Amino acid sequence: MAKIFLFRHAQTTDNVAHIFSGDRDPDLTEQGVKEAEGIRDALKNERVTKAFTSDRIRCKKTLEIVLQEHPNISPIIDKRIEERDYGTLTGLNKDEIAQKYPEQYPLWHRSYDVPPPDGESLKDVEKRVLEFLKDLISVAKPDDVILISASANSLRPIRRYFERMTPSEMASFEHTLGKVYSYEF
Repeated sequence: MAKIFLFRHAQTTDNVAHIFSGDRDPDLTEQGVKEAEGIRDALKNERVTKAFTSDRIRCKKTLEIVLQEHPNISPIIDKRIEERDYGTLTGLNKDEIAQKYPEQYPLWHRSYDVPPPDGESLKDVEKRVLEFLKDLISVAKPDDVILISASANSLRPIRRYFERMTPSEMASFEHTLGKVYSYEF
């Protein structure tokens, strides 16, 4: 059976500042580099055959660190696994938005089908991410070991697919920083 290992990009400067990153391109913090090294160490004995990431620095750098133990693997960038577009909330502080818009914030931040102003809902993200996953599964070989480094909202639909979550379950959970999620298919 093929294996997939998912991990969220490591901590960024926007994560520390509680900023809606979306299309922004913040770099990893020192703590983020350590988290990525932990993922690298956890996966060092896997026989990786493919690795995917979005084109965001945070995801690419996390994967670059993980692939230090797999120097023959070249990352494949796929825009379908990019972070959710937060629209007009991009670059704004989450705490300030929650205080200013207490009723809308939970919907914008974690509902399944309500997008933030001029942004994407999780349902929108799920559509493009599942197209990626469908294509990946269709070409995977039984002995493939696949790494996916992406942002939290891009990983939600993949986890939902493999863990058979409801839309509200998918929208509500938080990814554990530095944790690797593994699935076989």
